[in-house]
Amino acid sequence: MLTVYSPDHELRNAKTELYGGELVPPFECPERMQFVLERIREVRLGGVIGPEDFSIDPVLRIHDRGFVEFLQSCWAEWQATGYRGEAIPCVFPARGMQQRIPDHIEGRLGYYAMALETSICEGTWTAARASANVALTAQSRVRSAGDSVFALCRPPGHHASADQYGGYCFINNAAVCAQAFLDQGASRVAVLDVDFHHGNGTQAIFYHRDDVQFVSLHGDPREAFPHFLGYADETGAGPGEGFNHNYPLGPGTAYDTWSEALRHACNRIREYGPDALVVSLGVDTFEDDPISFFRLTSDDFRRYGTVIGALDLPTLLIMEGGYAVEEIGINTVNVLIGFEGH
Repeated sequence: MLTVYSPDHELRNAKTELYGGELVPPFECPERMQFVLERIREVRLGGVIGPEDFSIDPVLRIHDRGFVEFLQSCWAEWQATGYRGEAIPCVFPARGMQQRIPDHIEGRLGYYAMALETSICEGTWTAARASANVALTAQSRVRSAGDSVFALCRPPGHHASADQYGGYCFINNAAVCAQAFLDQGASRVAVLDVDFHHGNGTQAIFYHRDDVQFVSLHGDPREAFPHFLGYADETGAGPGEGFNHNYPLGPGTAYDTWSEALRHACNRIREYGPDALVVSLGVDTFEDDPISFFRLTSDDFRRYGTVIGALDLPTLLIMEGGYAVEEIGINTVNVLIGFEGH
């Protein structure tokens, strides 16, 4: 399987994350990608290529222009205030408040953030653009060859909505690529999100549409981030009614239960009949992941890769989460090996 990768992800090297009432080193760190890349080369999964440069236009098909401009300028504006730490919002347009966009960077951080844990540092925008280019390059290969390709993206993307960042995500790579398939002639695209955390951004982007089916297996939002989206009764709205499917699962979920949900989700995808499949591939469902509560083993990742591969669709697999850093390479590549060997 071909992998697309850019070392520019390293330009985002944040030092702070708000976790458990403390500022800690981020769980989402550059080392994650090195472990995956090393494992790809160790097992000789296939070639590794760099991304092409795309214009901002595919990103703007999904994201609000004002939001994109905010991401581009945030770090410079934050530094210009004289603040010495990384950019973290301290106020939000909460219930009962105006939803106006402030001029000051402190206010705009709060307006465009969906959570507090993700700081913005030097290099964040460059890394996010490189991540989108990685995804779009892989998408173009899937479209032209009808084959399946792995986009080794960092930062991840599935928590980013049209005009909000958070959960380590800035540009929603899966959504951008799903839209690219449609713009290039596909009639229907399915997005399967197997990250532990619900892909709230992807759901929000496509919730009113029937040309993209969103299917997600994730930690029950009553117990897990992002808490305010991902319930089973969220099935789409308007033209999108019936095209959004959530499988929230509780603490301690092991492979037997998780895989039953996956098979049900895959049957929904078969019934939908998409022209292409985008997989938001997070491996934070692993039993030793530090910020998750599922119990999948490394062997389970190979097993479920086989299930997804059996859909026999042109497939773009996009890297999302996974924070057991030393095992992330084994678990991610196990999915890809299982997918190819289905």
